[in-house]
Amino acid sequence: MNSISKYQHKQLAYIIFILLSWIATFAVLAIVLLGPIIPIILFLITLFIVGFLFHGLTIKVTDEEISWGFGPGVFGKEIKLSNIKNVKAVTNTFRHGVGVRITHDGWVYAVHGFSAVALELKDGTTIRLGTNDQEKLLASLNSVLEK
Repeated sequence: MNSISKYQHKQLAYIIFILLSWIATFAVLAIVLLGPIIPIILFLITLFIVGFLFHGLTIKVTDEEISWGFGPGVFGKEIKLSNIKNVKAVTNTFRHGVGVRITHDGWVYAVHGFSAVALELKDGTTIRLGTNDQEKLLASLNSVLEK
C-alpha cells in the first residue's frame, strides 16, 4: 500500500485463544502422564503455530484500497475501492463461524463476535469482514467511497 492509511484496526481472536488453550491443556496433561512423546509435542507446536497465524484480524483502509489479514498478515486480501459497489453493516450468525470460510452469504473473514461489514463487489462477490469496530470501519469506507 502506497497510500496513507485512513483506518486500521486489529481485533484479537479471544475465541481462538480459548479453544486452542483448552485443547493444549489435554496435550500437556498427556505429556505429564505419558512423558514427552514426539507426536504430542508436534501437536502442541502445531497449536502454537495456528494460534500465531490466527491471533487477530487486521483491517486497513486507504484512499485506494481495503486490505485485511490474520495474525502477521496471512490469509488476507486487498481490494481496490473502485471494485466495491456497496458496503453495509451486517450481523454474522454462528454458521458464519470464525476464520476464513465461504458461506451462502459469500466469503467470511472473522475472529470473534457477530458484528461485520459486508462488501458487495461490482462482480457480484460478497465479503464479510468481522470487526468489533463496525461503526468506524463503515464510516471510513463510506468516506473514501464518496470521493
